[in-house]
Amino acid sequence: MKTVPFEPLDPGMYRELVRRALAEDFGWGDVTTEAIIDRDQKARGVILAKTTCVMAGIDIAAEAFRQLDPAAQITIHCHDGRRCERATEVLEVRGQASALLTAERTALNFVQRLCGIATLTRQFVDLADGRITILDTRKTTPILRALEKYAVRAGGGVNHRSGLDDGILIKDNHVRLVGNVGDAVKTMRKANREMPTEVEAQNLAQVDEALEAGADIVLLDNLSTEEIIEAVKRCRGRAKTEISGGVTLQRMRELAATGADFVSVGALTHSAPAVDLSFDIEPA
Repeated sequence: MKTVPFEPLDPGMYRELVRRALAEDFGWGDVTTEAIIDRDQKARGVILAKTTCVMAGIDIAAEAFRQLDPAAQITIHCHDGRRCERATEVLEVRGQASALLTAERTALNFVQRLCGIATLTRQFVDLADGRITILDTRKTTPILRALEKYAVRAGGGVNHRSGLDDGILIKDNHVRLVGNVGDAVKTMRKANREMPTEVEAQNLAQVDEALEAGADIVLLDNLSTEEIIEAVKRCRGRAKTEISGGVTLQRMRELAATGADFVSVGALTHSAPAVDLSFDIEPA
């Protein structure tokens, strides 16, 4: 896998997604706001962290406000990748009251989701304590993969593959169709030697097959801790090892001590709880 440095996203990555999300919410119009809020009324709004979290997606939230009020004045107090304490104002926006009200839910939906991923990732990274690299997976929300993998980077994790074209991973279903791990690896290495060949092994016998065939990385799928330790010994100096399956925060210290190189955590993107953020508004 290629390590992608953490840096702000190019707005081109999310501008159209924000536009579509606003359109989805707006429909034929914000009937409540249009009826009771004067078009010329100005307001000040703040996004407030209601719990400690790691920030991700705050620029995307700002984009939602700007798309409805290009003249809005926005100040970001907690940038992506930083730990944000409870009761902190993370973003302040001043502009048309109607625009702020209409954009509120879309802005919060993006930033709450991405903060949740970044916060959970940071919890895994902290428990790993530098002894093992935390990887994400392709278990992402359709269309939102680039944003969710960015949130993983904001939390200190490493992206595994951005798509099927971004790395070789021979999984169990590939092996079943080919017949065995060894033949799958040998065939792959003949077809493509430019990318490292990673193969999933579901037992120690398959680990040995993978090594004999010349695999570069062996994915240890749902092995017990004892089996992982033994597999790492067999792979040492021959192939890198990645732990997958049944990875929880409760097991992280134990898994980090096995000597494996990587651990992939699908929960980072498929099960991260949204962070509790609110948007408070007042006349300006």
